[in-house]
Amino acid sequence: MLNNSLYQTIMRDYNRRQAEAKHAQDLRTREIFSKLPEYETLEQEIITLCAGEARSRVLKPEGAGETSRRELHDRISRLKSRQLKLLLDAGYPEDYLELHYTCPRCKDTGFYENDLCPCFRQAAARRIYDQTKIAPILEKENFGTFRIDYYSETVDPRFGISPAENMRTIAARCQQYIKHFDTRFANLFIYGETGVGKSFLTHCIANELLKSSHSVLYLTAFELIEAFEKHTFGDNDDREDSLYEDTLFDSILNCDALIIDDLGTETVNNFTVSQLFLCLNHRQQSRKSTIISTNLPVEAIQDIYSERIFSRIISYYEIFLIIGEDIRFRIARNR
Repeated sequence: MLNNSLYQTIMRDYNRRQAEAKHAQDLRTREIFSKLPEYETLEQEIITLCAGEARSRVLKPEGAGETSRRELHDRISRLKSRQLKLLLDAGYPEDYLELHYTCPRCKDTGFYENDLCPCFRQAAARRIYDQTKIAPILEKENFGTFRIDYYSETVDPRFGISPAENMRTIAARCQQYIKHFDTRFANLFIYGETGVGKSFLTHCIANELLKSSHSVLYLTAFELIEAFEKHTFGDNDDREDSLYEDTLFDSILNCDALIIDDLGTETVNNFTVSQLFLCLNHRQQSRKSTIISTNLPVEAIQDIYSERIFSRIISYYEIFLIIGEDIRFRIARNR
């Protein structure tokens, strides 16, 4: 699953973006030179004056010729003002000849203020997501193909509600979660018996968040722990693979939405518990949304994992119990 160089692939994308931005700028410049010859004449004059100013700084000692340099600077400023007036009078926007980046924050370098730019993290999460087997599943499992008629309308006496009505309520709350994703921080904990539609629902959520350009990382609990193990214990001599593992780990902690599917199917030990807590705690403190699906009842989390993890889920997650029978059996009977 995670066996190629994500980092290098993304950096090639950034290099391509920079080249495309420069090419587009060159085309716009040639257009202006063609339509506004005076603009090109002024540009050549500015280049000549800038070269003269640079030579004066090299040839004259510090402090000497300050008056002439100020005069040069003033002349250049006047020429640029004239260029701007030509652009505006011709109906072009003020920034028409500037470089236009996909991400103005990092100028398509992937780095901002000595750290990864959020756009890099989003690209990394998307690349990792695309390499998983989940991507083609979303074409079939989304809110457009969601079927409430797979759930019984008969009231379950244990809960005082029918599986269908329960699922309508849960689906509606998930839609609200998606609608207010950028303005109202929330986490989701979805549990229930095997086959009741937990994974389908998380696929629906992932699909909607991806469509609204959020970074979504969808991992099974086993894949999540495997990523933790490689990041912590991996002795990888391949620099590109190592960068990939580091980027994956960063995406786990910082993507907009981390979906952990089938919690409880992974091997549980002290390392598993400590890494899961660190992950959930970091994301909570960073206000990054986490969605967990599991067959385990909520009360089992405390026994299998830890009091700290149980406390985080009880305190900071919206908890949904999906009830009903295995949908696969229901579909088979109706054929």
